[in-house]
Amino acid sequence: MATGAADPIGGWGPDSPEVQQLLLYLGSALTAAGEAVNEIQDHLEVVAAAYGAPDARFAVLPTFVVVSLEPSRPVTLEPTPQLRGVLRLDQTSALFDVLKTARRGGIDPAEGCRQILAIIAMKPRFGALTRLLGHIILTVGLCLVLQPTGADLLLAAAFGAIVGMIKEIGGRWVRFQMVMPVVAAFVVSGTTFWLANNGWAEADLRAMIAPLVTFLPGAALTTAVIELSAAQLVTGASRLVAGALQLMLLAFGIVAAAQAVGVPTTDSLVNTPENLMGWWAPWLGVVIFGFGIYVFNSAPRGSLVWFLVVLLATWLGQWAGSGVFGGYASGFFGAIVMVPTARLVERMPKGPPSLVAFLPAFWLLVPGALGLIGVTEYLSSDTTAGLQDFIGALAAIMAIALGVLCGYPIVGSVSYAVRKAKTIPVPWVDPEERP
Repeated sequence: MATGAADPIGGWGPDSPEVQQLLLYLGSALTAAGEAVNEIQDHLEVVAAAYGAPDARFAVLPTFVVVSLEPSRPVTLEPTPQLRGVLRLDQTSALFDVLKTARRGGIDPAEGCRQILAIIAMKPRFGALTRLLGHIILTVGLCLVLQPTGADLLLAAAFGAIVGMIKEIGGRWVRFQMVMPVVAAFVVSGTTFWLANNGWAEADLRAMIAPLVTFLPGAALTTAVIELSAAQLVTGASRLVAGALQLMLLAFGIVAAAQAVGVPTTDSLVNTPENLMGWWAPWLGVVIFGFGIYVFNSAPRGSLVWFLVVLLATWLGQWAGSGVFGGYASGFFGAIVMVPTARLVERMPKGPPSLVAFLPAFWLLVPGALGLIGVTEYLSSDTTAGLQDFIGALAAIMAIALGVLCGYPIVGSVSYAVRKAKTIPVPWVDPEERP
């Protein structure tokens, strides 16, 4: 493989179609991985400068990327759907390895394109049955976080298996993926309501929401708010609409099941957390959830410990914020802890990229769960309570987005202070021994 480590520009420049293709593939793949548009543009600017095109222009949108290596040159477009939608965590980690090398001009552009296409075609690390077990595990873990009863855990595990099978089967057909949230929500909620009507179990949103967590658009909605705050109006608005539609599809599935099966009482749709299993349940749930996410999303090797570090730090921040300021504001403290922790993990010798490390933490913060409960109540019968919960969910999403926005400057300020401290002379240290 040809590299340009000694001379980052190496012979490449604004006349090179290979460089343009590399930038297009990187931008499209990063979009599919869920990276924010402003971050993608920053990455592409560094890569373009490393290959002799510092004046390159970019337009990153949800479904395509446009690149021009110079203002006077024609543009080229790369559709994101060509890269087959959302990437798994192992794919995202491998993509960032290519990006890291490309940022210093250390890979032949054509070889970089081949590696990106190979990453897109990667098969999951774990087989279908193992991934199904991972979905069951993450469902039980999240249910523990939501403070369940013993019956909730059993129902959540069964529903986790059902939803995991729906995702495995439906994931093979692109056209079915759009309706998977409706099917999963209908099956899970319909079964819960049927059991409740027959006196076998108590209808509880904690058992219903946990298996649907991988459909919840919490990360998408939070990223949308971040992009809107960065003046990326088209992408931010598109993500916001797509996330809201996903939430409505889940709510429609629950309401349709309520109409088909019947709901015992309106109060059964209200989720009132009450820790009936002990103080340890949510903390154990975070660990179990992290292990389940690791398996279900085929996370890169060696990343489990780092997942748990980020998840526990995020949960600790959310828990502390909830105790002081209440539930809706707790997402701010969880997010403001999550970002620096994920960036610190990224700097470890074998740490995964920060995007890989904190994407699972978005699901742990569960802003989408609050919104799903609110929309469900609004569409069923309790309009006032539903509207209040839905507004509360929007406030929670804003709090998480604000925490992420505040987390990035904190990371930047600490990094700058560390670099500055290394240049300050220390009288008792020999200059030749300084780093």
